[in-house]
Amino acid sequence: MQASLWRVSDAIRHRAIADAVLRAGEASVAQLAALTGTSEMTVRRDLDVLAAQGVLARYRGGARSLLLRGEEPPFGLRRHDGVEAKRRIAAEIAALIADGESVLLDSGTTCLEVARALVGRRVTVMPLSLHAVNALADAAEVTLLVPGGQPRRGELALTGPLAQAAIGSLRFDTAVLGCCGLTPGDGLTAYDLADAAVKRAAITASRRVVAATEAAKLDRVALAHVAPATALDTLVVDDDADPDVLAQFGAAGVAVRTV
Repeated sequence: MQASLWRVSDAIRHRAIADAVLRAGEASVAQLAALTGTSEMTVRRDLDVLAAQGVLARYRGGARSLLLRGEEPPFGLRRHDGVEAKRRIAAEIAALIADGESVLLDSGTTCLEVARALVGRRVTVMPLSLHAVNALADAAEVTLLVPGGQPRRGELALTGPLAQAAIGSLRFDTAVLGCCGLTPGDGLTAYDLADAAVKRAAITASRRVVAATEAAKLDRVALAHVAPATALDTLVVDDDADPDVLAQFGAAGVAVRTV
């Protein structure tokens, strides 16, 4: 176990517990209390929250992981990671979008911040996530289009034939895509096959494709291939990204913006 993390926020503590259980496969309440510097009662409450999110399974005195290595953590955990970087990325993307544009907005935590950044703008937006639909529902200036599809539990991403049909029936000025993985060689990848199919439909239906990602995902390759790096027009990423990797995207014709 790692050194104690004292007086951390709930989100950071949940992430530390989830990571510890994933690495070890399982962990006791006593071990997790020592890791986080909190009481066993607090850890038990944390484990109940994480079990409800599908991150782990509770058993008497501890928990075991339900995530496979290389699998995407649930939305409830990811939404608290790198919030400031995601907001900077979202603000940059919002600045790239002109009033009057039609925007196809992918699911994911970074794209949710983009939805929030578009509140108050005169744009047409079709979000592929019920989280983002909710964020834009009361934005009077935004023309909101809601696709069909089957929401993925927790993520609330809209996927499947109904979502693809809605995307295919329209033509957008800009598609903003989130990333599970993105490298110069393997391009854009996703953990979920249905999510990958929706992303491919978004690329086909849009005049411009903007990828929004944190730097950590630029050396990650997920299971399902979406498109090569050359399918992207612009990459917006936080300033922790490796300059050599960004140069490779630039050489592939992708306009790179760091924030």
